[in-house]
Amino acid sequence: MGFENVSAERAGLMSHLETFNQHRSLLFAIAYRMLGTVTDAEDMVQETFLRWQQTTQATVKSTKTYLSTIITRLCIDHLRSARVRREQYVGPWLPEPIATQQTDDPAARVELADSLSMAFLVVLERLSPLERAVFLLREVFDYDYDEIARMVGKSPANCRQILRRSRQHIAAQRPRFPVSHQQQEQITANFLEASNQDNLQGLLTLLAKDVTFWSDGGGKVAAALKPLQGAMKVARFLLAIRSKWLSTAVTRIVEINRQPGIITLMDDRIHSVATFDIVDGYIQSIYLVRNPEKLKQILANPPSQNFT
Repeated sequence: MGFENVSAERAGLMSHLETFNQHRSLLFAIAYRMLGTVTDAEDMVQETFLRWQQTTQATVKSTKTYLSTIITRLCIDHLRSARVRREQYVGPWLPEPIATQQTDDPAARVELADSLSMAFLVVLERLSPLERAVFLLREVFDYDYDEIARMVGKSPANCRQILRRSRQHIAAQRPRFPVSHQQQEQITANFLEASNQDNLQGLLTLLAKDVTFWSDGGGKVAAALKPLQGAMKVARFLLAIRSKWLSTAVTRIVEINRQPGIITLMDDRIHSVATFDIVDGYIQSIYLVRNPEKLKQILANPPSQNFT
């Protein structure tokens, strides 16, 4: 009898795990876009699984919606508590970059790139946790209003109002005409070439006049404590940094957050990851992540196919 109980318990755990794993990638996708860091997203996924283990599956009508509800609420609570920590963060706070694999599916590339780009994640930071959740669940993950209402504990009509406000905030910060992936690759390659050749004029032809440079060191490594703005100021700063500290660095173009980015290596270690927001053919924003805590995922899963 005892062995039968143990076997039944193991079978139940396996059933929960197998069902959960069918939705794990979706849950991580929601959590990463909500929180902007891999570690926190993975923690939310794990906490969702622990709660799922305590659930009687027979009582759940839609496993996908049920699990999405758990992780959404966890992320909203986490974001509310994280606001205080981020206000105390040393220098600008940027989302954690992730290495992504290239895809030959144009439709998938556009969809994934739009909601994973560093620029998009930075804009999401301007939304409240509730606005962020409603916007992502509707615009990125295509849940209907009734599902979203149950997930966030609001009425469908209220969710429509929240989404309307969120769209207005997002639209004010995002370009109306996105740049093609091919153009992004070309501009990124031109940027890297100009930087490596100490070509000031070459950089100036690529940068928007009001370009902004953001650098996230998290107080752990040297980084600009405030954003730099203006093409000449940013270009001279980048060339000075490369000349003084990165003259022996190795740089590679890789895919970061579904867009071309640049990884800088020093002594075979990742020094920084740079991504770009490109608008109307010019680099509008540069996001440089140096915080070692935010480079762990790329260190663990390097896009090695591009390091040759």
